[in-house]
Amino acid sequence: MNHLLLALGAMFLQQTFVALGRALPAVIAPAIITDLNIDAAWIGVYFGLTALASLIAQLGCGSFIVRHGALRMSQMSLVMMAAGTALAALGTPLALVLSAVVCGGGGAVSTPASSHLLARVSSPRYLPLVFSIKQTAVPAGLLLAGLLGPQLTEWTGWRVTMLVSALACAVFVLMLQPLRRIFDSDRVPTRTFRLSDFKATLTSVLGTPGLRALSFACLAFNGLQAVVTAYFVVYLTTIGYTPIAAGFVFSVAVAVAVPGRILWGWLGSSYVSPRLMMSGLALGMAGSAALLALCSAGWPALLVGLIACVLSATALSWHGILLAETARAAPEDMRGGVTGGVLSIGQVGALALPLMYSGLLDLTGSYGIGFIVCGVPALLVGVHLLRQNASAKSRSRSC
Repeated sequence: MNHLLLALGAMFLQQTFVALGRALPAVIAPAIITDLNIDAAWIGVYFGLTALASLIAQLGCGSFIVRHGALRMSQMSLVMMAAGTALAALGTPLALVLSAVVCGGGGAVSTPASSHLLARVSSPRYLPLVFSIKQTAVPAGLLLAGLLGPQLTEWTGWRVTMLVSALACAVFVLMLQPLRRIFDSDRVPTRTFRLSDFKATLTSVLGTPGLRALSFACLAFNGLQAVVTAYFVVYLTTIGYTPIAAGFVFSVAVAVAVPGRILWGWLGSSYVSPRLMMSGLALGMAGSAALLALCSAGWPALLVGLIACVLSATALSWHGILLAETARAAPEDMRGGVTGGVLSIGQVGALALPLMYSGLLDLTGSYGIGFIVCGVPALLVGVHLLRQNASAKSRSRSC
């Protein structure tokens, strides 16, 4: 139990700092856009590059986790996040491209590494709850970004804000070092990386029906989450909110995801089938994204905030349930790699949907249309999972 609590605390903080670094460019985007005189559609390009780098890194990270250990790879994730956010502070086109790639690669390793570590020290029954608690680190990081990012940017400028985030990641790398002896005892130093690992990971994920369904759910959910994270604050500024007010609404909404993830994990561990839970979350995020698209300057702030909270409790709160199901379905010695494979399919959504949103924004000039279109995959996944759950119930009754 002591090792579980220690591992959970360490991985929670690791993912908090990674989530903070990944979300910060979107939260302070209005200042970056103004300073660099670029179009808002380029935000989608930045996060599209981040998703592409994440996709590649997650497909190949399994061997590195086995060879170096989950804790060491968690440290590497933070090092890359620190380097990427520091690069962004330079503000040149090349630096921003490199920042997106480095941050994407670093952030990609964070979840597979933490999943590998926690699956080893936790009992299978409580995996949904443990993973959900661990994944509350993501909204915690988003909350910090939304609360501190705009305010710090107003005081010091967006470049200093990025450097502060980089420094925080670097400091926590050093704080994790004493734990390596405890949690990397299962590493296999003789394990080597091979290009065939990419194919092996994809085959194991897409060739297994249960994992394949989880992969497509991850694609839809991750894609919509990426769109919301990238464009929510900028969207609110177009309907009359100041950057600080928009950041505050974002932070309040994201705060809802913290207890939301724990609640979904608790329900999925004890009372509701995880796949039925995921179908409800899918339908909820699709509906709330459509409602967000309809918001205008005349809508009460309380109503806009309520819609944002529902969107946060669904589109930003699915991770623990899905990752726990992935860990359950994966072979014991391949949990990190299989998790990376499922997440890499999810990164296809995080790559494609922000780029689709960017294209729709450029074509129509409307932020709302993009939210509606990007919610459609989640709607389809929700309907599919509901049908699967109904079929499973009918088979069990007939037996």
